[in-house]
Amino acid sequence: MQPMKVWILPGRIMGSDWYDWSDWGDSSGIAQGIENTGKKGTVIYYMEKKSLAKELSGNSYPGRGIVIGKSADGKYAVTAYFIMGRSVNSRNRIFVEDGTGIRTQAFDPSKLEDPSLIIYAPVRVLGNKTIVTNGDQTDTIYELMDRQQTFEQALRTREFEPDGPNYTPRISGIMHLENGGYNYAMSILKSNNGDPACCNRFTFAYENPLAGEGRFIHTYMGDGNPLPSFEGEPKLVGVEGDIDSFTQMIWENLNEENKVSLFVRFIEIESGKYETRIINKNQ
Repeated sequence: MQPMKVWILPGRIMGSDWYDWSDWGDSSGIAQGIENTGKKGTVIYYMEKKSLAKELSGNSYPGRGIVIGKSADGKYAVTAYFIMGRSVNSRNRIFVEDGTGIRTQAFDPSKLEDPSLIIYAPVRVLGNKTIVTNGDQTDTIYELMDRQQTFEQALRTREFEPDGPNYTPRISGIMHLENGGYNYAMSILKSNNGDPACCNRFTFAYENPLAGEGRFIHTYMGDGNPLPSFEGEPKLVGVEGDIDSFTQMIWENLNEENKVSLFVRFIEIESGKYETRIINKNQ
């Protein structure tokens, strides 16, 4: 997607000097531009809707990622979860269905080393709620929400993974369907710029999401040593096609060397019926 062109209206932002009219300029990132409303000092920021294919293909190692949104025809709640790996232990995994959810499993049990952070249930269903996470906090959310606690309250009991120096963020999502309505929330628990003494907690809630739009959050900004944690609000991305084309698009754009497994689910908002696709690199 090309950067949007913006026209800056005379106004003041957070106590800064008054702006004059500017020429057209490129914009990128979260603060996408200022809307010309005809009122001096009125500023509205936009988030650019990004191509999910480009976000994936342009990052060799986003780590683990969650996409949640609504299909282009508005009929389905959509989610995807993928895992990647650099080590033999991380790559030695597959997704398998487990009731209404999924779990990770060692592809070759003889090569399994430390299972603590790689064997878990990424997806569980609690009534009309679908939980998607990158770790065993799936169980925490399920169990505490079953005791009438909220998504955010459940995650208050957890923090980032203890895998220093990376301190991998815990990313989580929850989808809620009820009476033909649909909303979702996403969370990230991360160290404070690599300092494990502090846990930074962020929750993002999306009510009545628009058709053809979703949010994408992943554990790492890219490859590195240590791996840099995700920053900012979950990215606004397009959600296009049916379940098969959407699944194929994600899988084809994940880095060939590092991708491991992919899960995609389309849930019919009116009925709650769902379809699932799973792709594993290890066959």
